[in-house]
Amino acid sequence: SFNTFNACLAPAQPIPAFVLKALKKIHPEVTSKYYGCGLVVPECLEGCKLLDLGSGSGRDCYMLSQLVGEKGHVTGIDMTEDQLEVARKYVDHHTREFGYEKPNVDFVQGYIDALKEAGLEENSFDIIISNCVVNLSPDKRKVLSDAYRVLKDGGELYFSDVYSNRKLSDEIKNHKVLWGECLGGALWWGDLVRLAQEVGFSPPRLVTANVITVDNMELEAILGDYQFVSATYRLFKVPKISNKASLVIYNGNIAGFGESLEFDAQYTFKVDEVVEVDGEVASILSHSRFAEEFTFQPPGVPAGCGVKKPKVCANTRTIAPNVS
Repeated sequence: SFNTFNACLAPAQPIPAFVLKALKKIHPEVTSKYYGCGLVVPECLEGCKLLDLGSGSGRDCYMLSQLVGEKGHVTGIDMTEDQLEVARKYVDHHTREFGYEKPNVDFVQGYIDALKEAGLEENSFDIIISNCVVNLSPDKRKVLSDAYRVLKDGGELYFSDVYSNRKLSDEIKNHKVLWGECLGGALWWGDLVRLAQEVGFSPPRLVTANVITVDNMELEAILGDYQFVSATYRLFKVPKISNKASLVIYNGNIAGFGESLEFDAQYTFKVDEVVEVDGEVASILSHSRFAEEFTFQPPGVPAGCGVKKPKVCANTRTIAPNVS
């Protein structure tokens, strides 16, 4: 058996209590027929319009349906009719279960690299999530450009996937088992950075990364010194950055994140603490749904002694998962 991967890993962080609570309210058939792995849950979701790429039986959509609230909306897109059938079967059940007057979830059949053809309009979503499905698309640039097109200004693509430490050879790309295990379609992380910015996104911000181990001698021989990580990145549709650093204070009002907000691998914001952020992050925070969650200190105000500077490696952006 080849089943000796941890490509589909449990989340690196413990799952927040409010997410576990939301998962418990989902119909057992939806949960049992969900074949995705891990969880991708960005913060600050109330009232947002979300799109889940590769939504399967709808488990994550129904979980997010509770987090966006009755005024928010979640759309799931999947190419598999059988999975969509399960998801659609329980729309009314969950509407009643969540105490909503009308459904705030819908499901669309289509491909993640053909969102326009699936009828999804441009500038219509606040957030797009996806979990371990982008690597299954042969045209990753199209996935990213379609995502960019349907996001509103200030919107975010928050997704988890598998990445390699260099470009893959054709032998690995065409290996059926490696493809099925999410490794054959893995993108070199450097290509993600390049493609994301070519289609218009801000430079990807690394949130978490876990090294994937392959405990199979036959496959290890094929992979040689290739290394893989399961990583979560956040990409924003915001104006190009100025290089001015900025002082910001997290207000502590995001549900479930009253004490602190772990924004990415570089920045964790504790409530009421003044933090100096680079121009890139300042642009993201001030032009996205996070704008109301932070106080921005006007330029020219002296920082004083209480300013926290994040520890920054030589690579100030912390884009690369640590798999050199």
